[in-house]
Amino acid sequence: MEFQAILKKKQQIIDEALDRYLPKEEALQNKVFDAMRYSVFAGGKRLRPILMMAACEFVNEEEEKILPFACGIEMIHTYSLIHDDLPAMDNDDYRRGKLTNHKVYGEGMAVLAGDGLLNYAYELMMQSILDHPHQCRNATAAMYEIAKAAGVYGMIGGQVVDLNSENTQVDSDTLDFIHNCKTGALFIAAIRAGAIFSGADPETLKSLTSYAENIGLGFQITDDILDIIGDEKKLGKKVGSDQENQKATYPSIHGLDYSVERVNRLFQQGLAAIEHYGEKAQFFTDMAHYLVKREY
Repeated sequence: MEFQAILKKKQQIIDEALDRYLPKEEALQNKVFDAMRYSVFAGGKRLRPILMMAACEFVNEEEEKILPFACGIEMIHTYSLIHDDLPAMDNDDYRRGKLTNHKVYGEGMAVLAGDGLLNYAYELMMQSILDHPHQCRNATAAMYEIAKAAGVYGMIGGQVVDLNSENTQVDSDTLDFIHNCKTGALFIAAIRAGAIFSGADPETLKSLTSYAENIGLGFQITDDILDIIGDEKKLGKKVGSDQENQKATYPSIHGLDYSVERVNRLFQQGLAAIEHYGEKAQFFTDMAHYLVKREY
């Protein structure tokens, strides 16, 4: 099966699971349910849950077993997008070609929708652990990877430094910190969580982590590049917002040519980390092309 077909199949599995897991009953608080679902089903590619499932399968475990965790990381990712789009943060009107959550439901409800997704993600993962106590150790370790990556030592920490860096000149190390934490952390956690859940040996975990570190950073630098020279119709959002908000990006610090060169190096390093697995790693090789070699 070709990569795009595999990707589509995995996306469908995740979408169906998200629909099952997310609350949708009639209740006094159902407006927040609607707001949560609005952003979750606003056209996401499901990259992080797909990477988690792929890592789980790579270590010879059935990928369906990790679905609550895969859906959990997608909920966490979506919450971060809802909050990023708020006027107090990036102040974006569109996400994936659709109105952002606060433009549809208001700022207050958007905040609560993000909070709801974050909390519900952990409810879902904890329920899975309680339902399958024989998997408790590996599953709890996988959830820890996700929690740490989403917190002050990961995504939130990166967002803090990103906000503090607006209207200032940051150095290369600070920019790497922002990208590695704000975006890379969840990519790394997705793959590590999938591998840990499945009982990966230290060498396999090391290889997959190196792949994730390189491809995660390459993915974010590519985003920086696309914000300058990307096609708004293909991206589903306005380009030039980083410059408008005076955010630190690779092109703003290093220039466009260097940024493209760095992406290419990270891409090669990511592939080198898994090349010794041969055909077994084909999905990760194809995913690297998909994530990093996006059309400018």
